Amino acid sequence: MNIAETKEEAESLTAARRSALSTIARLRPTTFLEDATVPRSQVAPMVKAINKIAHKYNIQICTFGHAGDGNLHPTVPTDIRNKEEFAKVQKAFGEIFEKAVELGGTITGEHGVGAMKAPYLKLKIGEKGINALKRIKQSFDPKNIMNPGKLFIDDDESERV
Repeated sequence: MNIAETKEEAESLTAARRSALSTIARLRPTTFLEDATVPRSQVAPMVKAINKIAHKYNIQICTFGHAGDGNLHPTVPTDIRNKEEFAKVQKAFGEIFEKAVELGGTITGEHGVGAMKAPYLKLKIGEKGINALKRIKQSFDPKNIMNPGKLFIDDDESERV
């Protein structure tokens, strides 16, 4: 970790952080950026875990983010057309989310839970939490016309609700 000792060094570090994503995006045709948040005391163990996961799957994971609030952005330069590699990327993110929860964090800090993270929501809120969210959605959308199939998988019907 670098700590700026002068104003010029601080500006240089800030410029490096601001250009990180655009630099990573130039490495491969597809860039997957996610966020996983852990308590600040767990940032170093989380970064180490991400590095081990990258090694395990033989993929490159560039991690940057907002260490002051524990919000990390593991980012994978890949090629979505390579199905084998993409499968490894998905498995790696699953393990990253599991580790974040294990360390007392969550599967998202600011990006929210969308279609990609939906299968991992149960890691954080459990079956009771999922059921509560399904009931809330049902109360606002009894005909399931708002974003059907986007978030919840109905185990009984094997389809997304």
